[in-house]
Amino acid sequence: MSGFARRLAGLPWRQIAGEAFDRTLLAAQAFCAVHVVHTHVFSLAYPQGPSMLPALNLMGDVAVIDRLSARYRWVAPGDVVLLTSPEDPRKKIAKRVLGMEGDAVTYLVDPENIDTSKTVVVPQGHIWVQGDNTFASTDSRTFGPVPYGLVEGKMSYRIWPLKKFGLIDPKM
Repeated sequence: MSGFARRLAGLPWRQIAGEAFDRTLLAAQAFCAVHVVHTHVFSLAYPQGPSMLPALNLMGDVAVIDRLSARYRWVAPGDVVLLTSPEDPRKKIAKRVLGMEGDAVTYLVDPENIDTSKTVVVPQGHIWVQGDNTFASTDSRTFGPVPYGLVEGKMSYRIWPLKKFGLIDPKM
């Protein structure tokens, strides 16, 4: 037997394999914990577009999404929510909640003509959402009340840019 083979035979293979298995198991547990927290507790979102100006920037903001709020229905009028677009299920959109089920919401049909308004009663299991920038927002005025099941979470805090760090303004 050569010297190299003798050295290989002298290594504690069971100990090495046991440590490798333990570390792999620890990494898998960490991955599972991160996945559960990201999917069910909170995550980060990068909202883009003009519909939520001035509350959110055109781009570059990073916001914390509280997913427990959607699950336990802790969303209220004035909150900014992240939801799946009713028009394109591949898109996520950020809008402000203006009405909950049973609320009567009056909105301008054409924001440039303040004489044409319409009142809608939000049906059960739905919410009414609108962008803060009414001139550049596709929202419930276009696609109607949104099923509550499309709400993914409440945008509570902005963490970037640092100069605007803090609560997202609950405007109403």
